Amino acid sequence: MRHFPPRRIVCLTEETVETLYLLGEQDRIVGVSGYAVRPPQVRREKPRVSAFVSADIPKVLALEPDLVLAFSDLQAGIVADLVRAGLDVHVFNQRDVAGILAMIRTLGALVGAAKRAQELAQGFELRLAAIAATPRPSPQPKVYFEEWDDPLISGIGWVSELIEIAGGADVFPELRHRQAAKDRIVAADDVRQAAPDVILASWCGKKVVPTRIRAREGGMKFRPCGTTASSRSSHRSFSSRGRPRSPTGSMRSCRRCGASAPDLSFVIASEAKHPERLCGRILDCFVARAPRDDGWAGTVLTSPRSRPDIPAGAIPRLRSPPR
Repeated sequence: MRHFPPRRIVCLTEETVETLYLLGEQDRIVGVSGYAVRPPQVRREKPRVSAFVSADIPKVLALEPDLVLAFSDLQAGIVADLVRAGLDVHVFNQRDVAGILAMIRTLGALVGAAKRAQELAQGFELRLAAIAATPRPSPQPKVYFEEWDDPLISGIGWVSELIEIAGGADVFPELRHRQAAKDRIVAADDVRQAAPDVILASWCGKKVVPTRIRAREGGMKFRPCGTTASSRSSHRSFSSRGRPRSPTGSMRSCRRCGASAPDLSFVIASEAKHPERLCGRILDCFVARAPRDDGWAGTVLTSPRSRPDIPAGAIPRLRSPPR
């Protein structure tokens, strides 16, 4: 890099964008992914230079970045082009909760904000610990997370971990360590046989169609939110427009998870106590890969301020719900 900390940064995925804003280092950002939507002002303030697996290389070069931030092997082609053009590139590859927190700390160190990054990561750790320690009734709800619909693909590692932290039981826990989406393909019969109590769907950039899930599940009976289930044959289904966020940008095919990954745990935990609050709403548990215009962006991404067991200021507020 020509400068340290880097003065000009291009972010090819949304998690690094959101994290830099949370660290107060947004002025270093000169270009972002077209899927970056949080915080809301990013779409007004920063030029868009890439999708997820493609980028406008000439536009990136014209910005003269000191550093480009990318994610995983899925952006290997873009990274190769940028490296050949002489740019410095750092590629993150977080796939679980520990990896997400490490990404936050690493990014903070890269921009000279290690202390603030440590505080941010610790805030998320406290939030997750508080959720995990919450007493819950038995039995655990069985949860199926669907990150794609054709073929059916179950959630990646950090999704499975957050389900368990929230008090649920992932119906396909054996798939959590498989990084590639193609290795987490499941059959519709497997989902029906697993008999999930809750289905969370986030179809990587396209709108979830609940009627399609109901039709596919056939014999499964889906009940309205907030009613009481008398048997395992009753189910609740919620959707998330966009892609699941892995370290922010992090979760697409649930591929990456980011700064607000702990919110998935909060969603599941809240649904167990107050399911009526989620009725008819879109669950935006991660960084959406597409612009949100449904009026419910961030609805569940709020801090549990009424929790006396969580220190004030320990939980970063990522976005307020619409009023």
